[in-house]
Amino acid sequence: MAAANQLTALLTNMYATGLLDEQFQQLQMLQDASSPDFISEVVTLFCQDGERIIGELAKLLEKPNVDFDRVDAFMHQLKGSSASVGAQKVKNTCIQLREFCRSKSRDGCLKTLDSVRTEFYDLRGKFQTMLQLQRQLHGFYPK
Repeated sequence: MAAANQLTALLTNMYATGLLDEQFQQLQMLQDASSPDFISEVVTLFCQDGERIIGELAKLLEKPNVDFDRVDAFMHQLKGSSASVGAQKVKNTCIQLREFCRSKSRDGCLKTLDSVRTEFYDLRGKFQTMLQLQRQLHGFYPK
């Protein structure tokens, strides 16, 4: 039962610190016996896409002539996927980055991308711990 307690404490902390919002609870309610890996699949896709998008943003912002329309399109994608999984801090930081993008501030975008990266990797690490704890629980309780 230690894994169950750790999982509960982790999720409680993620909500309390604003990493997650109620959208993640909505996703959890969609997981049932017919789709036991739903959360794992959604979280894994979010993490893979987020990492790819952050990499693309970094490349775009390194160029001497930044294509702010492309930066904005990628930020819109990341903001949307963050909102859909309940990644509140990532979503809010994406909103800030989009504002710098709209004002065509490369420096503002670069600084805020660092914040997006920090928030994303913090959340990703906690999601990885969450999935690990869930795998431990499924090991003790047959599906």
